[in-house]
Amino acid sequence: MLIGLIGAPNKGKSTIFSSLTQMDVGIANYAFTTIKPNLGVTYATKKCADAALNVKCNPKNSFCRNGIRYLPVNVIDVAGLVPGAHLGKGMGNQFLDDLISADALIQVVDMSGKTDVNGNACQTSNPFEEIEMVRNEMSEWLAHIITGHMQKLSKRQDGDRAMIELLSGLKADINQIKTAAEANFLSISNINWSYDNAKLFASSLLNVTKPTIVAANKMDIAAPESLKSLRSKMPGIEIVPCSGAIELALMKAEKANIINYTRGDADFRVVGTINREQETALEYIRRYLKSNGTTGIQELINNAVFKLLNNIVVYPVEDEASYSDHSGNVLPDAILMKSGSTAYDLASRIHTEIAKGMKYAVDARTKMRLQKEYKLEDGDVIKIVTTR
Repeated sequence: MLIGLIGAPNKGKSTIFSSLTQMDVGIANYAFTTIKPNLGVTYATKKCADAALNVKCNPKNSFCRNGIRYLPVNVIDVAGLVPGAHLGKGMGNQFLDDLISADALIQVVDMSGKTDVNGNACQTSNPFEEIEMVRNEMSEWLAHIITGHMQKLSKRQDGDRAMIELLSGLKADINQIKTAAEANFLSISNINWSYDNAKLFASSLLNVTKPTIVAANKMDIAAPESLKSLRSKMPGIEIVPCSGAIELALMKAEKANIINYTRGDADFRVVGTINREQETALEYIRRYLKSNGTTGIQELINNAVFKLLNNIVVYPVEDEASYSDHSGNVLPDAILMKSGSTAYDLASRIHTEIAKGMKYAVDARTKMRLQKEYKLEDGDVIKIVTTR
């Protein structure tokens, strides 16, 4: 799974990336701090199944801390997007190409209103305009790709198949192609669309292939009413208020053994010796946490993985009695699966040969036999019985 961090320049993307991955990257108060994409790993969190089963887990593909399972998720932070990026302005073409394989996007906006759509300092700006600009640039980019191949597309009666071949890197499927075309009353056979129609199709397709959550960043210096205003303009869109700067400060203080803090917590505990300047900074951070609950950074990833992409967590085991693998590791793997996935889908994820020889599954909690078509539920502990 790959989550892309996007947005106009100087909105705090690199700060959020660093707080998510604990990687040191270029962070500065000017546009295009990020030139080449930063790749890293962060973690979605979910309550582990071990407590309910009264066992102590021994994870292999993830880790567990205080009853919380941390599941790795890849993150990419790309160069900021400016108006005209689809034509190559700024770092535009590189930005868009770097995002093509992302499963979902987190768009970072500056809620303080102190940077414009080009990333330059200003007195006031509208975060909604940032969001609209980024959406428009991505649609323009995809529309240019489509219209550039219109001659070839017009010769294919199976336009949906032709479009899949053209946009293979976008991770679109046949149904998504058809749905995007039907939503705009476009024929999918012998495609010969105008540029405007191609853009309408592109916008609809991006909505399903690149679902987006909004990171309402810099809330520590933003007016509270700015968040209410943005939400009123974007009903139905997941908007998470956050502060990448405060999260990064907390992570650095924790790493320096000044405080005890875990990302997503609503407070921290001072454990080291601090000077007056550090005390003042920590008091400011604590006031923010008291008012907002958390920094919002963990919620960004959790909401993207579990709400936006509709994933659940399933624990495959080989021994249903001890909830372990053949080496005795208890609840060794926690696997993210799309909601609605079946036991057979889980077998396929583990190994194609296991799926080929699958006879049935077993619910390790109840010891009941399950059919291949059984729809998995969040937190299921499943044994696959196979001839392979």
